[in-house]
Amino acid sequence: MSTRRRRAGWGRVAAAAALVAAIFWWADPAKVWQEVAGADPVWLLAGLTASTLANIISALRWRALASWLGHVIGVREAAGIYFRGVAINALLPGAVLGGDVYRAVALHRRGQLAMEASLSVLLDRLSGLWMLIVLGVVSSAWGVAGGHFGVPVPEALRVIGSPLLALAAALLLVAPVGAVLALRLMLRAQSRGTDDNCAEWLVRAALIVRHHGAVRQYALQLVASLAVQLLSIGAFGFAGLALGIDLPLWVWAAVAVPVFLMATLPVSFGGWGTREAGAVLALAMFAVPAAPAVGASVVYGLFALVQAVFGGALLAAGGPRSAP
Repeated sequence: MSTRRRRAGWGRVAAAAALVAAIFWWADPAKVWQEVAGADPVWLLAGLTASTLANIISALRWRALASWLGHVIGVREAAGIYFRGVAINALLPGAVLGGDVYRAVALHRRGQLAMEASLSVLLDRLSGLWMLIVLGVVSSAWGVAGGHFGVPVPEALRVIGSPLLALAAALLLVAPVGAVLALRLMLRAQSRGTDDNCAEWLVRAALIVRHHGAVRQYALQLVASLAVQLLSIGAFGFAGLALGIDLPLWVWAAVAVPVFLMATLPVSFGGWGTREAGAVLALAMFAVPAAPAVGASVVYGLFALVQAVFGGALLAAGGPRSAP
C-alpha cells in the first residue's frame, strides 16, 4: 500500500472517530448512556428480530439477482457471504463500501464474471436505497396531507406540498421503468451504427436488459426491497420505542431516509457518527431531544453489531470457496 493511500486510510479513521466523539459530546454522553441503559428489553428483542430478518431477506434478494445474472449460488453460501459483508461493514471504515466490495469479489472468485458480479451488488444496493426513498417520500406526503407533520406547517404547504410529494413519489415509482426504456432506445440507436462503435459494456448491458425473465426479476426485487426496508424501518422504530420515543410509523419511515442514507457515507465505521447525526437532525423536527435520538440510533447500530459477531465468526472460519 502506498504512503498516500495509507495516510488517506488513517485520515478516514480519524475523521470517523472525531465525528462519533463530537456527536456524543453534543448530545451529552451521560444522558445517552442513561437512555440506552434503560431500554425496554421487549422492544430491543423485536428490533433485533426485525433487523436480522431484513438482512436475511437482503441476502436472498441478492442471491436471486446473482442467479438471474448467470451465477447460481446456494442459499446457505449466499447468506454466509452476505453476513461476512455485514461484519466487514462493522469493522472497517467506509460504511457499506467494504462489505459490498467483498460480496462482489467473493462472487467473482466463485466463477461469476467481474462485471456481472459487481452489477449484482450495485443493483441490489440501488434497489434497496430506491425503495427507501420511495417509502420516505410517500410517508412524508401522508404526513403533510394529514396535517400531522410534527411541526407547525403553513396551510399553503399542506395544500400545495401534498400533491407535489405525491407527484415525486409517482416519479420515483416509474423511474426504474423509464431507465430501462431509455436504455433500450439507446441500444436500438446504437445497433444502427457499426459494431466498432458499440462499447463492450453496452453489448453486455443489452444482454442483461434483454435477459429472459427481466420483468419477473424486477417484480421480485420490488417486493423484496419493500420487505427489507419495512423491516429496517420497523427495527429503527422499535429501537425508538425501547427508549420511550413513541412516534407514528409514517414518521419513522420519513426520518429513516436521511438516517439510513447518512449511514452509507464512506467516512464512518459501520455508519457510526453519520447515522447519529442524521437521527438528531431528522428527529428534531418531531420534538425529540438529542440524547434519545442518538440513543435510538445507537441501539439500531447495536442490532447490526450483534449480527456482525456472527459474520465475524464466519470470516474467522474462512471465506467462501473459489470456483475451479
